[in-house]
Amino acid sequence: MAPPDTERAFAEFVAARSDALLRSAWLLTGDAGRAEDLLQTALAKAWRRWAAVERADSPEAYVRRVIFTTYVSWWRRRWRAETPSGDLPERASPADHAGTVAAQDAVTRALGRLSRRARAVVVLRYVEDRPVAEVAALLGSTPGAVKVLASRALAALRADPDMQSLVLEGAPA
Repeated sequence: MAPPDTERAFAEFVAARSDALLRSAWLLTGDAGRAEDLLQTALAKAWRRWAAVERADSPEAYVRRVIFTTYVSWWRRRWRAETPSGDLPERASPADHAGTVAAQDAVTRALGRLSRRARAVVVLRYVEDRPVAEVAALLGSTPGAVKVLASRALAALRADPDMQSLVLEGAPA
């Protein structure tokens, strides 16, 4: 059993950073359930080494690396966990934000057509605004490979029909 101060530190970290980590996981997976599974898996892996992790420079960086490496490794082996048997209803929102939901859906579909590594690079570089060197370190790659992958991913997103329709709909008449 872990010492109470270690348990408390881990619980405080989870309470403070889970929302941000879940957003990143959702952007990677494009699915709320898989994002929750990914975050839970990463946190379970981090918990096993939490005493060493919290002594490191940045526990959040460690957990993010676990999220991204776990996500990238999932494509190497088939997902064998539960899958929904049908379309799930969207979560109800307090107000009708059709335009926002449509834009989010277009971005989600476009990101979903990228490879897992390309999606991870886009999320890390442009959503989380991380420098190339940090993205390379998180993904176990070189800065040059990250730059090439980011360039190709952005070109694919620019050419994506969902993204083009989103830009056209948002353009002034």
